[in-house]
Amino acid sequence: MPLNIALFLATILIWGSTWYAITFQLGAVDPSVSIGYRFLLAGSVLLGWLVLRRQPLWPARKTWPLIAGAGLLNFSLNYLLVYKATVLLPSGLVAVAGSALSLMNVLNSRLFLKQPLRPAVLLGGCLGLVGVLLLFSPELEGGALVSGALAGLGLMMLSNYSASLGNMVVSTARRGGMPLIALTGWGMVTGAALMLGLAAVRGADFSVSLTAPYLLSLLYLALFGSIAAFLCYFTLLGRMGADRAGYVSIMTPVVALLISTLFEGYHWTPAGIAGLVLALAGNLLVMAPPGLFARQSAKGHA
Repeated sequence: MPLNIALFLATILIWGSTWYAITFQLGAVDPSVSIGYRFLLAGSVLLGWLVLRRQPLWPARKTWPLIAGAGLLNFSLNYLLVYKATVLLPSGLVAVAGSALSLMNVLNSRLFLKQPLRPAVLLGGCLGLVGVLLLFSPELEGGALVSGALAGLGLMMLSNYSASLGNMVVSTARRGGMPLIALTGWGMVTGAALMLGLAAVRGADFSVSLTAPYLLSLLYLALFGSIAAFLCYFTLLGRMGADRAGYVSIMTPVVALLISTLFEGYHWTPAGIAGLVLALAGNLLVMAPPGLFARQSAKGHA
């Protein structure tokens, strides 16, 4: 299996399951505390791995602004907004709203990284987004987008843009040669410090729920949802570019929907099936190598 495909599948399978895992984090503990503990644990594991492997631990002084940017945008603000939105929105709608990240990555890659805006990527992102909206169309029925739900949707759009800007920061750091594990580890620790600092300012309770669901979900979110998935995703950023790697955010809700079918009794509808087909078609379009369609057209005229 090509490495890019393996990284892509691993990322969407893990992140697709984190939507379900997050439900075990809500209510018992302040969101900023849960997020802080999650990334403090994940970042410490990564930095400890560097120490065990006797690899360089301390980044160059000039890279700290990029690390701080990744910590703020990818590992604190982004997730705080997601947790807040989950309180106001159904989980399916949160997943759908998160899929807008792919389009934001395409536009920001053009704006900040001067990457060409390939029509196939843009078309595939739009096609996939329409498919995911169809997948979750039952969530949109019955006046879901009213009162506090509109505020939740706004929070998710802000979360997406925070994550997209963070992706630009990571891409810039990787282009500058910063090691991936060090960047991710220090970014997570920085994000955790920001979240725990916010919790302290707000006077939040730092105790955790000593129940199996909360602790197991915390470990899963830290070790798999944070370490494994982010390393896969950031590697994709370096290998494919932020526009195509960002399509992870389109396919992740599809996985979340399949998990919901197994564990939450989600009922498939004709619109849902059509949405899955569109989402997969958009995925194939975005993941196609650059120039593939031009080569196919040339063959057709040969």
